[in-house]
Amino acid sequence: MSDAKRSAPSLIVLDGPNANHAYSIDKSEVVIGREDTCDIVLNERQISREHVRIFESDGRFFIEDKGSRNGTWINGKKLENATQELYDNDEIHIALAVRLQFVGSGATAPLPFEVPETLNGRLKLDREARRVFIQDQELDPPLSLPQYRLLELLYLHAGRVCTRETVVETVWPDVVGEGVSEQAIDALVRRLRDRLAEIDPDHQYIVTMRGHGFRLDQG
Repeated sequence: MSDAKRSAPSLIVLDGPNANHAYSIDKSEVVIGREDTCDIVLNERQISREHVRIFESDGRFFIEDKGSRNGTWINGKKLENATQELYDNDEIHIALAVRLQFVGSGATAPLPFEVPETLNGRLKLDREARRVFIQDQELDPPLSLPQYRLLELLYLHAGRVCTRETVVETVWPDVVGEGVSEQAIDALVRRLRDRLAEIDPDHQYIVTMRGHGFRLDQG
């Protein structure tokens, strides 16, 4: 897809009653806080009236704590009297009350670490044998190759959002140049959801982030 079709960056709520809600950053500066006049209102007592601002400069996005009482953390490190650039999948913890994930407008960033042999959660993959286990029960019959490629992509990105462009590049590597329709992607996601529901119908593993892509929710 061309850059013109890429959506604006967003902030996704990771937990709590508003989990998976996405706030679009569709202007050059966004203020987050408890005050009703903020661009993004987070109604938590620990959060200051105007807690942080996120702003764009030369196509890059930065975050600045506005002198909040209870602080701001980026990927577990407290933001101290400075601005910091935001990158895809950065985790922002506002006053240790609300966790947000920054999702940039580009494609999913590559994994910056070695993938562990086992990832915690209800769902596990035996990547060498392409076997899928949900709550220790194997999914049988096995997934089709496109279904497995999609699931493995989401699994390895550990809950982070994977764009539709990344899905196409991973699932259909030989036809990227020819293009894959939105309907084909959505149909694949539906089929994979149905297969996972054969074992665990009460949990939605694949979450659609409108305008951005998909992520795996291990529950």
